[in-house]
Amino acid sequence: MIAFLVAGTGSGVGKTTTALAMMAALSERGLRVQPFKCGPDFLDAGHHSVVCGRPSRNLDTWMLDDGANRETFLHGCRDADAAVVEGMMGLFDGVGGEGEAGSSAATAKLLNLPIVLVLDASKSARSLAAVVQGFANFDMDLRFAGIVLNGVNSEHHFRLLATAIESISSIPLLGRIPMNEALAIPERHLGLRTAEEETAADQRRVALAETARQYLKLDALLQLRHDSSGWSVEQNAARVSPAVVRYGVARDAAFSFYYEDNFDLLRRFGAEIVFFSPLSDAHLPVELDGLYLGGGYPELYAERLGANTSLLAAIRAFADSGRPVYAECGGMLYLGRSIGGIGMAGVLPLDFEMTDLPVDFGYVEATLTGDCPVGERGTVMRGHSFHYSRLAGSHTLPTAYQLRYSLSGKVQEEGFLRGNVLASYVHLHFGGTPSIARNLVARAAAAKCLAGATL
Repeated sequence: MIAFLVAGTGSGVGKTTTALAMMAALSERGLRVQPFKCGPDFLDAGHHSVVCGRPSRNLDTWMLDDGANRETFLHGCRDADAAVVEGMMGLFDGVGGEGEAGSSAATAKLLNLPIVLVLDASKSARSLAAVVQGFANFDMDLRFAGIVLNGVNSEHHFRLLATAIESISSIPLLGRIPMNEALAIPERHLGLRTAEEETAADQRRVALAETARQYLKLDALLQLRHDSSGWSVEQNAARVSPAVVRYGVARDAAFSFYYEDNFDLLRRFGAEIVFFSPLSDAHLPVELDGLYLGGGYPELYAERLGANTSLLAAIRAFADSGRPVYAECGGMLYLGRSIGGIGMAGVLPLDFEMTDLPVDFGYVEATLTGDCPVGERGTVMRGHSFHYSRLAGSHTLPTAYQLRYSLSGKVQEEGFLRGNVLASYVHLHFGGTPSIARNLVARAAAAKCLAGATL
């Protein structure tokens, strides 16, 4: 199988465009391409999925242990011809400055992946060679398979850069990506627009593949073979138990931030996943035993969400029935009384207001301070927080989480509880603590059994 990791010297240098171009070109050649994203990002992964026609999966050496990362990689690649892994931020950027935990470099070493390094060369000349030399020599355990120069429009500029880089490095130049508006994905406050909002997916895929064909040495990528023969991994992800409960999952343009492996883990423990749209569905799917409301952009669709009064009423009734409702970030805002003054479901007596700057950004460790739908007291879970909103006013709800933020060191009580409803700003990756999925299924099964006994 072909496999490599597309890394950058920093954020915004063109990793996503380069990775998508390679994915599109390899897919155009008839290869089944499995995409992956390093780190907790949902947005890039969504665009990977559109280009490749199969779900992108997140790899993360902070949220997941070595075995879970390898299992995720092998499970995703089980019927693929190629794996393209897009890195996060700069190659060596991770949780902190003292080590490689959470970095793309750590993932490359763990999974034995060669690295294609992307550099923004739009305003550079010979100085770029010094950057290449620094990255190549910073960690000698890494394997660099090639370099791609982003933002280089002229052949003359490319040859100037090539001469400088080739004079100090043996890493092959794989080509360039010129500036092209047809390749750009519109952005907003959290980053790229979501794949669910994409209106020119086919045109962009064609433009990406054409750019890769014209400007990149694709045949060199075909030589990057992957060997996992020395791994000892039990592929639990491939196991799916017979469905004993039905979990409704909100998924549309307003709610799209999910880790694909979370769905796989719920299925492994006996959940059937049933998607529905809070934007367009007037009713919940029939015979649900639990609800999972992920993050996204509910603030952008607040008026439409608030106007769908029949579904809001159905969600209130569902929560009042005692069946489990698990909500993350945007899903929590939806369960609250209001977003920026616009009425929502009112399941939780919480009001939210939008902010101009991100709040509590970064990796988060959550310790359960009491039993709740995702686990028992003392359980430690890992996830990520990134939002432009906050609680407006005080609350009296009990909490189930003690959060510790990796960047700020801030500790706070969170994870709001109301009966079998649990809501938090934190996006948990169930792969780090698979018992989360097992407990969510068990809570739903218990509620289902209780409801059947009372009929």
